Amino acid sequence: MRKDIAEIDAGKIQFSPNSSCIPSGVPMYLLMAGPFYILQTPTKVIMLEQQTQQVRHIYMNVPHSADIKPSWFGESVGRYQGDSLIIDTVGLNTRTIIDYYGTPHTEKLHVVERWHLIEGGNVLEVNLTVDDFDTFYHPWETYLRYQRGRAPLGEQICPENNTNLFDYHMPVAERPDF
Repeated sequence: MRKDIAEIDAGKIQFSPNSSCIPSGVPMYLLMAGPFYILQTPTKVIMLEQQTQQVRHIYMNVPHSADIKPSWFGESVGRYQGDSLIIDTVGLNTRTIIDYYGTPHTEKLHVVERWHLIEGGNVLEVNLTVDDFDTFYHPWETYLRYQRGRAPLGEQICPENNTNLFDYHMPVAERPDF
């Protein structure tokens, strides 16, 4: 992070990992420009993000797996508590960042989101608790608000391995694996 900040202070332009089509992870996913499209079923909530067409899966009313392999979006499990959707996410790999400042984290990152409608159902508020005792001295909280929209998702393409503009070290196979 110090290296990145020094480069920015020296005049380098700061870009997020999605500039090279790298998945954002959680909670960075919630900072994306959107819009988001949310599909709900009895067993799963699926979030689609327009800008980079990232998809997030939240499995409903199940416990976390016994052995979670760290991944870009980790494992998100959800449940309703009254009119709020509570999403608990663990198992995030360390290739993601927490925010636009490039704040890193460990694989112990734990994110809890509380989604609920406010202002007569026109605004979706998400209260976040971010916890990683190997990175932060104590958990921290914030909130985000999204205005309800009615337009369908537009199509935007994020070219895979977009390293021509920004190199975020997207893994590239040296030989085909098939």
